[in-house]
Amino acid sequence: MQRRPTDDRDPLDEQAITDLYGLEPVVELGGAGGQGPTGFATVHCPYCGETFETAVDLSAGPFSYVEDCQVCCQPIELAGETDEDGALLRLTASRSG
Repeated sequence: MQRRPTDDRDPLDEQAITDLYGLEPVVELGGAGGQGPTGFATVHCPYCGETFETAVDLSAGPFSYVEDCQVCCQPIELAGETDEDGALLRLTASRSG
């Protein structure tokens, strides 16, 4: 039987959530080392100049990919470098194409 909270003062703990939904975390954030396989970076759009945060994949070392600006929807080429521990060292954003 599924366990549910009896009122607002009885929050679900991790085991209760697993019992209810059958989900287990894919990634545990906050571990030792770098930022983990996914980090967040602030990007300055080279088109509209607005800033926004985006998730970056740090699991495979240096990376380069195109992501649309969350404000003006223009394509931005993101290129990043990581250190040996997977922490983000540098991120550049440039106009794609």
